Amino acid sequence: MNHFFINFLKGLGIGSANVIPGVSGGTIALLTGIFERLINCLKSFNITALRLLFKGKFQELSEHIDFKFLVAVAMGVVVAIFTIAKLFEIWLNGYYSRIYLMCFFLGLIIASIYYVGKTVQKWNWKTILSFVIGAGIALTIFVLNYLRETNAGGAEMQSAEMNTNFLYIMLCGAIGICSMILPGLSGSYVLLLMGVYDNIIIAVSNLDLGILIPFAIGAVAGLLAFSHALSWIFKKYPDITIALLTGFILGSIPVIYPWRDTMTKELVLPNADIKLAISIVITLIGAAVIGLTEKMAEKEKNKRQKQNIS
Repeated sequence: MNHFFINFLKGLGIGSANVIPGVSGGTIALLTGIFERLINCLKSFNITALRLLFKGKFQELSEHIDFKFLVAVAMGVVVAIFTIAKLFEIWLNGYYSRIYLMCFFLGLIIASIYYVGKTVQKWNWKTILSFVIGAGIALTIFVLNYLRETNAGGAEMQSAEMNTNFLYIMLCGAIGICSMILPGLSGSYVLLLMGVYDNIIIAVSNLDLGILIPFAIGAVAGLLAFSHALSWIFKKYPDITIALLTGFILGSIPVIYPWRDTMTKELVLPNADIKLAISIVITLIGAAVIGLTEKMAEKEKNKRQKQNIS
């Protein structure tokens, strides 16, 4: 039950992150130590799972798809979307509350760069290059979206008229869901760049099945295919993959930079006042949360190793 609750809390973090501009649920999954397990869980939905289902071997099916883990995380994500996410939405609408919230996530991400990066067994030119590429990709997405926002002069932007081609909507679903599970990449930003974010939100609100069905088909197909590819890459090139993802995390820092002009959305320097001091403290608290989580995880790992030896 304790493990179920812990995984539920991690699901809360992933679900909450998906509603924060620029914060990836994949980043939270990575820094809480369940990213690879989550990918393997998604990968397990295959022919073997179907055979076990049709044969009525539910116990074996549960073990095959890591059912308890998946349910705990999924419950956390759903609860976050309907509760914590709403609270975050309120905070994001306030100028200073938004700054403080983003500072907390900034602390989380800065600390996670160190803790995730140190899991790379050997840093060499390959892992360093992967790190740089990962950071470059995330920064490129940030720059494209930043230019889009600032060129609009801070006005609310509307997506261009959506391409209603069935295959294109499927493609958007596949790319969007894949970007959501990659650390450092925001799925909502990717959909914005593809010009379909507003339309998808409207389709969800209006239950427009003409758009939602192909989008869902693409999302499911993309998620299953991508999880297989990502799992294989993790096992084949673990250090290069982790270095790449660490770069993604680094590249996501400018996306959640807390201080922006309220009119133009341009990045600005903060004023040296008490609010800046509060922001720094909150950032340090965010970093401390990661440090504490890592120490607890390390302690638990050592405890299990001692139990295995004895």
